[in-house]
Amino acid sequence: MKCIIIEDQPPAQRVLKKYIDDLGTLELTGTFSDAIKALEFLQSNEVDLIFLDIHLPKISGIDFLKTLSNPPAVILTTAFPDYALESYEFNVVDYLLKPFSFQRFVKSIAKVPQKNPGIRSEAPNASNLIKKDFFVKSGYEHIRVNQEDILFIKSDADYTEVHLKEKKLLTSEPLRHWEEELQEEHYYRIHKSYLINTQKIEKVTATHVYLHGGMSIPIGRAFKEAFFERFVK
Repeated sequence: MKCIIIEDQPPAQRVLKKYIDDLGTLELTGTFSDAIKALEFLQSNEVDLIFLDIHLPKISGIDFLKTLSNPPAVILTTAFPDYALESYEFNVVDYLLKPFSFQRFVKSIAKVPQKNPGIRSEAPNASNLIKKDFFVKSGYEHIRVNQEDILFIKSDADYTEVHLKEKKLLTSEPLRHWEEELQEEHYYRIHKSYLINTQKIEKVTATHVYLHGGMSIPIGRAFKEAFFERFVK
């Protein structure tokens, strides 16, 4: 399925490109920072799907939709929920509110109508598509890590510590990066400085989580209610 991205923010472009690459069933044929360039491309190229931001320079995503007489499938991506109702007047496939996870992205792709409705295809399963192994840049090295081996990740000033069973890796990526990278549901932020693998929990008290090996992680007050509601019922 051929797709294009219309998005003026480079970080958002990178996230979409990564998700498209991880999914493996989409072919990205173009990335545009404004809708005018995208319109020029569409005059001579056919695509099956458009990832479209609403707030764009020159003309908005909504105004862009109004110019298309026979549009392909469209998935809107925006940080603002205000236009959700209006967007569905244009029969968009889905409305992704930034920041969105890989699982949420996969669910959107599963909603895209098939070109040939007589051919059934199994919807992508997010749990099967997520890459288990990835490389962590630590110093001058890139170290292969299986995400299931991660106990927790700690944010400390200008770097983060990725704690495995037998070692710790230092990386310059912020904690928010790891929240996006580790998309499975059992990776959970329980403190402004800690992201944990909940499958490694041995016990929970009112103020701390204890992981395999006896490691104690504090539960932040702002995160406590949601954590207990989800994992300690």
